[in-house]
Amino acid sequence: MVRRMIRVLGGCVAAAALVLGAPNAAYAAQGVLIIDGAAHPNPSGCFPLGDFVPSVVTNQTDAIAEVRSGPDCTGQVDWLIYPGETYHPQGSRSVFVL
Repeated sequence: MVRRMIRVLGGCVAAAALVLGAPNAAYAAQGVLIIDGAAHPNPSGCFPLGDFVPSVVTNQTDAIAEVRSGPDCTGQVDWLIYPGETYHPQGSRSVFVL
């Protein structure tokens, strides 16, 4: 009887983990993020900005894009690019979209 109860409890915990974890893993912004003319459909995660040429970022998604001061989306948030906006980052190194 104890083994059955442990098995049932384990199944409930596994099901809860799937239900709670799945939406976050599958989410991507809907639309297109354009960085220096390159389109990134339904973006999610970190995108590098050019090192030598001033970048242009256009956010045509349903999410806010964070412009970060460091590479690989490290450092502080320098600017927020709201849906429908274009921004010219100066000195920033990456863009993060959730």
